[in-house]
Amino acid sequence: MNRLSHLQHASRSHQQQMTRRWFFRDCGVGLGTIALHGLLAGTAAATGSTGSRIRTPHHAPKAKRVIYLFMAGAPSHLELFDNKPQLAKFNGTLPPAELLKGYRAAFINPSSTLLGPKFRFARHGSSGMELSELLPNLARVADDITLIRSMQTDAFNHAPAQIFMNTGSQQFGRPSLGAWTTYGLGSESSGLPPYVVFSTGDKGTSGGASNWGCGFLPTVHNGTLFRTGGDPVLYLSNPKGVDGPLQRDTVETVNRLNGLHMGTMGDPEIAARIDAFEMAYRMQGVAPEVMDLGREPAPVREAYGAKPGEPTFANACLLARRLVERGVRFVQIFHESWDQHGNLAADLKRNCAATDRASAALVADLKQRGLLEDTIVVWGGEFGRTPMVQGGNDGRDHHPNGFSYWVAGGGFRPGLTWGETDDLGFNAIKDRVHVHDFHATLLHLLGFDHEKLTYRFQGRDFRLTDVHGEVIRGLLA
Repeated sequence: MNRLSHLQHASRSHQQQMTRRWFFRDCGVGLGTIALHGLLAGTAAATGSTGSRIRTPHHAPKAKRVIYLFMAGAPSHLELFDNKPQLAKFNGTLPPAELLKGYRAAFINPSSTLLGPKFRFARHGSSGMELSELLPNLARVADDITLIRSMQTDAFNHAPAQIFMNTGSQQFGRPSLGAWTTYGLGSESSGLPPYVVFSTGDKGTSGGASNWGCGFLPTVHNGTLFRTGGDPVLYLSNPKGVDGPLQRDTVETVNRLNGLHMGTMGDPEIAARIDAFEMAYRMQGVAPEVMDLGREPAPVREAYGAKPGEPTFANACLLARRLVERGVRFVQIFHESWDQHGNLAADLKRNCAATDRASAALVADLKQRGLLEDTIVVWGGEFGRTPMVQGGNDGRDHHPNGFSYWVAGGGFRPGLTWGETDDLGFNAIKDRVHVHDFHATLLHLLGFDHEKLTYRFQGRDFRLTDVHGEVIRGLLA
């Protein structure tokens, strides 16, 4: 007896307790019910049998979706975004003693000598935004982005800093920014997950899957890891000998058994499992088309530097645009390549060659399609790099006190350069933007008061910003 026959035999013994018609009518897991939920509430994922729902926005949103280009490993702001002539002037000298009071470095002796910037800067666009020579493509969209030079974080090692930047906490197990976004907004797509993740670069992130986890939120809000080549999700294609009707019968039978278990146990995670089976089935019909970059015109692929079938950052950026067009709320690309304790100049050239063209093309493409005005694009890592040298004369250590991010669209003020670090790029000294402030501002543009978007767990109300954060209104258009 094959597996399907076993499942069908097991389920028939329960027919007196529950009929197929009753299950699909009342449990809300059939395709018809999911379609109805999608029509009535705009999302199957957020209004399905998990019991979660779309939150009513606290105010009119500027943005509907987010694409987060996370540069894991931490890019050097001093070579890319924050020109410091004084750092070049004092290259090879010791930093001022008063600057180092209470400072904690990850690896180097804080009294290591200063290291001047490795690359030239120039001003671009009508805004006169100052950018590194390593970013010629970003320079062409300078008037469409917002450059923040005063970011600050609480962590100075990779795993806790990545988790903090993505969840608002250095502890494992908290919901990610993407999970909070889909918790609030739900999904506009019934055939794709509301939160999709790509991982490119040399290796995986230090913080692992906690960077895109749902924590204590319903499992439907967890990020779904896609691949840029082949099947986007493992086992998405049916094996040989399994056709559509057999696959549908299998899903319905497994869902019926899960429904019986849910009726007995009352565990909402069983409902999430039912949703997951249904989502996987729908993805079989939708995902292959979405992930086929061969359907994009050659000039568009060329603009990104995308080549179908390759696991590249460029492919992921173009796929991100295709996904948000089809209703995915949050797409996050983790590019882990930026930890330059040594070989700084050569590795930065390589990293920028891999990411600059596609990042700028994404902004331009979204703008040309009318999507940038309600899509937020975010670019940045978990912290910056030290003004002091590491690795001879060609490396920098981790640095949380002041670093740079850029954002675009979704209600941010284009062409703006916000905030300052001191003359050596050591501390943010003007218009500081802490991680909690950044999260509060993103949620504000998505229509939510960060103090009111909460989830009750273990007897208290949790939020992305914990008990901190304020909206940085000077960043808003």
